[in-house]
This record gives sequence, C-alpha cells and structure tokens, in this order.
Amino acid sequence: MLGLKLATDPRWAALVESNIEEILTDHAWCEQKAATNAITIITLNSEHEDLVTDLLILAQEELEHFQMVHELIKKRGYKLGRERKDSYVNELFKHKVKQGGSRQQGLVSRLLFSAMIEARSCERFKLLSEKIKDSELSKFYHDLMISEAGHYTTFIGFARKYGKDIDVDQQWQDLLKFEGELIQKYGKKETIHG
Repeated sequence: MLGLKLATDPRWAALVESNIEEILTDHAWCEQKAATNAITIITLNSEHEDLVTDLLILAQEELEHFQMVHELIKKRGYKLGRERKDSYVNELFKHKVKQGGSRQQGLVSRLLFSAMIEARSCERFKLLSEKIKDSELSKFYHDLMISEAGHYTTFIGFARKYGKDIDVDQQWQDLLKFEGELIQKYGKKETIHG
C-alpha cells in the first residue's frame, strides 16, 4: 500500500531496543513536528475548508501522540531530552518538488512530503511492533502504525484532490524513488528515521 522502494533492515529494531530512552525522545519530537507541519499547511492554505477541518484533527492526533510518548517516558523514569535534528526529514524537505512555483504546486509538494514521512514512520512502527520484545511498546507501535497509515492516506488524498492540473502520481513516484535512495543512508541510529 505504501509503495516504499526499500524496507527498513530488521536489525534496526534491535538497535532501537538497545536504547529505549533515545528512541522515545526522538519519537516524541517527531510527533511534535508532525503537528506543527499540519498546522503550517493549514496556515498556508486556509481557503480549503475540508483540508483545514481534516488537518486540524490530524494535528490534534499528533499532539496526542506526543503526549502519549511523553507519558511513556515519564512512566519509565526517563527524561524528555532536547529536540533532535532529523536529517532524513531535512533532506526530504530539500528535495520537495518545486515545479512551476505556483501555490497549487507548493501545496501538492508539501502534502506529498508529509505523506512520505507518514509512510516511512508507518513502516518503521510496523517493524517495531513485530520485532521489539517489550510487549507494551510492541502494542503501542502497532496502534500508532494504524494511525500513521491513516495520516498517509489523508495527505495523499488531498494532494490528488488539489493537484487536478498536476501529475500527482508521477510526482509521488519520483519522490518514492528519491526516498528509496535516501533511506539507504539511514537505519543505523536509535531514532525513528535515523
């Protein structure tokens, strides 16, 4: 369903399990950034009532996920560390399609960028839910995997809806190809995208 060109090496899950505090802190900040991203899309495209309505719900869900991860951190006696730089997301953002420079293209590009992050997060959460030995975290990541899949669908759906004069499917395929090459550099750290 997600169309990702390269699956995460299952050994990444073992690496993550070796430093749960680090993955939880990184994950918490990923959720905060996802909420901020949804709000940014709303701010730049407020004329689209349905997009505003759905992305407000999505932003609230991302903040709830941030809170859930923070509760796990506290429950386990950890501390929420400082925000982490996400090189994967930054490289993906720099690659966003910039064809035409129109507002419509800008919206489509941002939506596809957002869909890609949700797709990769969904794939990683699935892997964690299947491979991690910690049963609480396994269930937690399974539930979040389902949510991320819904967010991916939301972003792709709006890209297609508001990209009527744009070859959205071709741009998505191009982004999938780029991400497949990009992700080869990652999967070596105990972070969601690292």
